[in-house]
Amino acid sequence: MNTQLLRGVAIFVALLLVQVLVFNHIHLFNCATPLLYIYVVLLFPRNIPRWMALLSGFIMGFFVDIFSNTPGVSMASTTFMGLIQPYMLALFLQRDSADDICPSIRSLGATRFICYTFLMVLIYCTLFFTLETFNFFNWLQWLECIAGSTTITVVLAITLENFRSK
Repeated sequence: MNTQLLRGVAIFVALLLVQVLVFNHIHLFNCATPLLYIYVVLLFPRNIPRWMALLSGFIMGFFVDIFSNTPGVSMASTTFMGLIQPYMLALFLQRDSADDICPSIRSLGATRFICYTFLMVLIYCTLFFTLETFNFFNWLQWLECIAGSTTITVVLAITLENFRSK
């Protein structure tokens, strides 16, 4: 079995446990919830097959939905993230980069990695909270949830990336 794949599964299992046991119970200002399990999707390498990215996103979202009681919301959102991840990554890579590059602060540089992370997390949070709310009746709280969760998730992902890269 591929070492990179095994490492990715181990990171996801650890982040899933932290999400279910800790982060699902944190609601800062009643709107910001850390959604750190999506960090695994951010780390998909450039050359990952499309079917594997979609299937991985689907399976990750399925397990998060089971433990978080959000039927289908995480599954749809992480599957969509798996779909758009190669295109978003291509925006921040140089044309002459290797095909097997894995996004990190080392490979992209700090500014590009932060922008890539912010864009991906913002798209994820927008889709996640739109599907969770499924109406725009209280659109101000919807925007607060998106902004708060995006901010806290990006900060935690960058922090985790700094520890991972050392």
